[in-house]
Amino acid sequence: MCRGGYPSIMAIVSSNSERFKSESLAPNQRVIDPAVLPEEDSLFQNDGLRPSRLSEFIGQSDIKKVLNIAVQASLSRGDALDHVLLYGPPGLGKTTMALVLANELGVKCRITSAPALERPRDIIGLLVNLQPREVLFVDEIHRLPKIGEELLYPAMEDLRIDITVGKTSTARTRSIELAPFTLIGATTKAGAISSPLRDRFGMTQRLEFYELEDLQNIVIRTSKLLGLALSIQASLEIAKRCRGTPRIANRLLRRVRDFATVQGQLSAIDKPLVDKALELHRVDSRGLDISDRRLLHLMIQDYGGGPVGLETLAAALGEDAVTVESVIEPFLLQIGFLQRTPRGRVVTQIACKHLDFESEEKL
Repeated sequence: MCRGGYPSIMAIVSSNSERFKSESLAPNQRVIDPAVLPEEDSLFQNDGLRPSRLSEFIGQSDIKKVLNIAVQASLSRGDALDHVLLYGPPGLGKTTMALVLANELGVKCRITSAPALERPRDIIGLLVNLQPREVLFVDEIHRLPKIGEELLYPAMEDLRIDITVGKTSTARTRSIELAPFTLIGATTKAGAISSPLRDRFGMTQRLEFYELEDLQNIVIRTSKLLGLALSIQASLEIAKRCRGTPRIANRLLRRVRDFATVQGQLSAIDKPLVDKALELHRVDSRGLDISDRRLLHLMIQDYGGGPVGLETLAAALGEDAVTVESVIEPFLLQIGFLQRTPRGRVVTQIACKHLDFESEEKL
């Protein structure tokens, strides 16, 4: 715990407490939120930022090796690729990986999401219209309704769907043969997928958070595609603040581009300019925003660094417990700024060191 180890932080936090209490968390509007924004996916497609081949896909080297072997083997046999389940935190490239696999196979990728498949006929229509070896990508597959799962079982295993025609005594079951296809499912909650559905995937791969070097290479690649003159130090600074997530890295780069455009510095984007641009969005050197710092400051000032319960924190922040636990806490736990104990949440010493520096420099 930081209490007792860094006494100066108490005074620093106290001087800023009123400002932090007056600022709203607005978790759905955070620039470092890994969830895709409504307009973001179309922008991503129009800018041509998605890689189209495995050789262009930066990071996830182990997964790429496994999938490349599977793709090459299926091409040599002339078969459809085995069904693939991709899981992991949002923003790591599950949709992009599905599109890349389709390109490698030389087939079309049909994209949908589980919430859009509410009725059986929605799924049947997709499956029946698939061409040989095509890829069907289903996002958020853990939200697929039970009846939808049951339709997929024979489709994935036996390349057929069973439908019931007629009612009561005249009802009969009819089987429709399907063309060989590949189902790629993506989820952030692999544990929420039923075992029968999960077992039918030939390959299950988890996408991990990206290393700093890979993130910097992603920022450099995106900046070139956008026609930006970004220095190496500037690309590294963006990579440090994106929480290990390419989607956030590209989003921060666009915010830097906006700032550079207004400042008339598109021809030379350096580290000081990146610092100024991201300071406007209150994203610090470790990727923390105002919501993260507000939670940590509250714990240190009002609860001596912890331990403090989730419900207590939620009430003090004016947020519901689910938002605190699922939106704000995960990254703080990941980088070791917060710990969960049987007695409650505790702020760590490295978090206190970081806040002390940030308070003197920026807050």
